Amino acid sequence: MELILWRHADAQDGSPDLKRELTEKGRKQAGRMAKWLGPRLEGDWEILVSPATRAIQTAEALGRDFDTRITVGPQSTEDTLLREVAWPARRGNVILVGHQPAFGRVAALLLAGHRGDLTVRKGSVWWFSSRLDEEMGLGETVLRAVISPDLAD
Repeated sequence: MELILWRHADAQDGSPDLKRELTEKGRKQAGRMAKWLGPRLEGDWEILVSPATRAIQTAEALGRDFDTRITVGPQSTEDTLLREVAWPARRGNVILVGHQPAFGRVAALLLAGHRGDLTVRKGSVWWFSSRLDEEMGLGETVLRAVISPDLAD
C-alpha cells in the first residue's frame, strides 16, 4: 500500500473555516506539488479529500477525480484517517488531502510507532509505503518522500 498525506496549501484567514479558499501563494504551492506528484503516481490511486474548500482546491491542481470525505476534514484524528484508508492492510494506493494536526500525528505514528506531533508544512507531501509479509505476520513502514512546494520545482 502507498499512502500520501498532502496537506492543503496556504489559505486565506477567516470564517467559516470550511469555506476558506487558497491564497495566490497557495494556488502556486498546489500547482508545484501537483506537477511534481503527477508523473510519480503509477497505477490506480484513490484520492480522498477534506470537504474544506482549501483542500478541494489543492486536490483540483492534480487534475484527477477525487472523493470528498468528512472523515478527512479539519476535525479528523489520526485514528480516523488510518481507519479510513485501512492502513496498512489495504490493497491499493491512497492520497489524503487534508489538515494538521491529524496529518502530523499520522506521520508520528507511522514513523515512530507512538503518538506525538510532527509539523506537516502547508502544501507539502509525506509519502509512505506499507509492506506486509503475510506469512510472517510482519509489516514495515517506509518513508519514501517528504517534499514541500518550494522544493518541488
